[in-house]
Amino acid sequence: MGRPAQSPGRPSRLARAAERAAVLRGRDFRRFYTGYVTSLLGTAMSAVAVTFAVLDSGGSAADLGYVMASGIVPQVALVLGGGVLADRIGRRPVMLGADALRCAAQAALAAALLAGHPPVWLFAVVAALVGTGDAFFGPALSGLAVEIVPRRDLGSANALCGMAQSATWVIGPSLAGLLVAAAGPAVVIAIDAATYGVSLAALAGLRIPRAVPAAGAARRDSLLRQAGEGWAEFRSRTWLWVITAQFALFNMITWAPYLLLGPVLARDYLGGARAWGLIMAANGAGAILGGLAALGRRPRRPLIVATLATFGYPVPCLLLALHATALAVAAGAAVEGVGSALFNTFYSTTEQQQVPPDRLSRVSSFSTIGAFGPGTVGLAVAGPVAALAGPGAVLGAGAAWSVLSTLVVLALPAVRSITWRDDAPAPPSRPS
Repeated sequence: MGRPAQSPGRPSRLARAAERAAVLRGRDFRRFYTGYVTSLLGTAMSAVAVTFAVLDSGGSAADLGYVMASGIVPQVALVLGGGVLADRIGRRPVMLGADALRCAAQAALAAALLAGHPPVWLFAVVAALVGTGDAFFGPALSGLAVEIVPRRDLGSANALCGMAQSATWVIGPSLAGLLVAAAGPAVVIAIDAATYGVSLAALAGLRIPRAVPAAGAARRDSLLRQAGEGWAEFRSRTWLWVITAQFALFNMITWAPYLLLGPVLARDYLGGARAWGLIMAANGAGAILGGLAALGRRPRRPLIVATLATFGYPVPCLLLALHATALAVAAGAAVEGVGSALFNTFYSTTEQQQVPPDRLSRVSSFSTIGAFGPGTVGLAVAGPVAALAGPGAVLGAGAAWSVLSTLVVLALPAVRSITWRDDAPAPPSRPS
């Protein structure tokens, strides 16, 4: 028997999928997305290449740590300045400058590697320059979406960007490993520089309206005053600072110990690096599935959906604490990936829908600093605490904390009351 005919008026699965990805029909977003995905893939590849380049140049594990830290410190120190500048002069100019800086830095490192074995300090300088570019690019990115995407499609745009991040971090390291073995790290880093060039060209071709009057008026204010306006906007929204506080403690108590102790436990009882690679790949695959599930969805209460999704975050942490098998932990990591994609999509969309566009990059900066800054403390103390209490106890406590904090956030009226909106928020009144 043949397949039954589709009922009239009911769209096919292909048609429904096309409708969910309708945001890609927009010229500006499609062009931006092409450059963004290309750049993300280059970044994921170069992370592996730089590691081997440092070691091949005679660097030690400690030297590699210094290089990594050199890339992280500027991101934390300069992200607020990046948000202020993006709201002040426009998102695209800041992103163009960030891409140009990162492209030049990686090209210089590739040239130095082709010429010989550069000293560790050069790797650290390049990492700091790339980290500076990241600090300015990130806050501008959240504001750019509202300029090039119809407000009804913001959720789909965020889902697609999250899927790109997950997919490239699954594909990039594997591809980089093959290329490093075949051609050496310099070639991979040169490819990364070229991908920043692709992103530059994509951003340069966007058709973005000139700054709205509120943004133009803000140029007369001092940078400090503009930072204060961003802080006032952030502080005035209970749901925003509560969820930021939730993730500040989550990253410190739950996620940092998981990232640090997970590989240790994988080595001790799961079989080593191959098992941990499986777990991380499953996490990325789950995030891709979560992004597909979020694509085109418009939940009436987006923060309820986002917060419910965070119940998946502690699953792999708990399974490691219980000494589950590698396949079980990988399945838990996939659940976490799904939850992460759903949370990031609907939280980012809510932020873009609720915060006035001319202050969005600054608010995003405060959220980023608050949520991720304490994670460095967790990385520093998780090892010594685990040496005293045991890795299982630390991971179990982190999983319990994650569940408890999610229950608290879910109970707050300020979180439950936020509704999906397609209209732009009214700009705040400015003192005369």
